[in-house]
Amino acid sequence: MLRLAPLAALLLLVPAPPAAAAVQTREVTYKQGDTELSGFFAWNDQAQGKRPGVIVVHEWWGHNQHARNQAIRLAEAGYVGFALDMYGKGKLATHPSDAQAFATEAMKDPQLMKARFLAALDVLKKDPHVDPSKIAAIGYCFGGGVALAMARQGVDLAAITTFHGALATQQPAAPGAVKPRLLILTGADDPMVGAEQVAAFKKEMDAAGAKYEVVSEPHAKHGFTNPDADKVGMAGLGYNAEADKDSWDRAMKFFGEVFGTKAAAD
Repeated sequence: MLRLAPLAALLLLVPAPPAAAAVQTREVTYKQGDTELSGFFAWNDQAQGKRPGVIVVHEWWGHNQHARNQAIRLAEAGYVGFALDMYGKGKLATHPSDAQAFATEAMKDPQLMKARFLAALDVLKKDPHVDPSKIAAIGYCFGGGVALAMARQGVDLAAITTFHGALATQQPAAPGAVKPRLLILTGADDPMVGAEQVAAFKKEMDAAGAKYEVVSEPHAKHGFTNPDADKVGMAGLGYNAEADKDSWDRAMKFFGEVFGTKAAAD
């Protein structure tokens, strides 16, 4: 017993392991003009100090659980995730035809689309956990097109990552307009964002002098990050777990490099 006493005393000096990261979430309602919009915050309340914030722009289905899940993944990686709403509170689609109608309506007015994105950006910057000088965005499908439209219009963000996002545009970027660094993650077997669209995007970004990278995920269809993509019944849509993981890892490494966060060394 006496021989064990020094060891026991030594153990008392060893610090306890840190508590597991605790991701917190909260729903908010915010406005753009007279339109009520739904927002969803996710952050790690074990983290100290302000940290980069990342806007999540949803797929054409609207502000759904897939978008919220990405905000939670961002919080787990050390960021504050904010899933915005481009359609209006409660406007969700479950059928492709409805989703197409919502997306078409949202994108027909570029200034309204920008106003809704900026309304969300303002909400994110005011969050007490966020460093407002370090803001990025990620977008999925329709949301990727929205995020890139913001870059083309000169919105001041540090970085944008798109996952199976729309790349075509009727308003190409002017030289010097694109401020954020871009990481474009596409599916090699995506019939909705084919090789011609990718080539045209690269040509546009080269002409604009943008800093960008395009990665094509092997064997991945459109919607490769969404586990529900196969349930829609469209041949061009499909979840791909390997592409989902690889694209997310690439995105976190990219943000780590941009912001100097730990993910850069992973």
